[in-house]
Amino acid sequence: QVQLVESGGGLVQAGGSLRLSCVASGRTGTTYAMGWFRLAPGKGREFVAAISWSGSPTYYSDSVKGRFTISRDYAKNALYLQMNSLKPEDTAVYSCAASSRVTYASRIGESYDYWGQGTQVTVSS
Repeated sequence: QVQLVESGGGLVQAGGSLRLSCVASGRTGTTYAMGWFRLAPGKGREFVAAISWSGSPTYYSDSVKGRFTISRDYAKNALYLQMNSLKPEDTAVYSCAASSRVTYASRIGESYDYWGQGTQVTVSS
């Protein structure tokens, strides 16, 4: 099993930045592709960004492309999401996910086997 714990969420004004972290523990040697998804009130789960097992390539949703950057630190078993130029519509609970089956960066939630509890990001206008 793999446990994922996110941190770094909070309240920020529009135009501000936040950096989310996700630390994996347990059988981390079995995790390959990783990603970030978000869930906003009244909406379904939305893909945000994904990174392959090797670290490249990375993929982003059109709504965050150019503003968010996904990265991973293998030594720390960590996944990051640098979020810049935040907008009120970015308000959501952000969750990280890891796959034990897929090595490529996937936009599909069903590709991932492990999920964190999420961290709240609130962007005020």
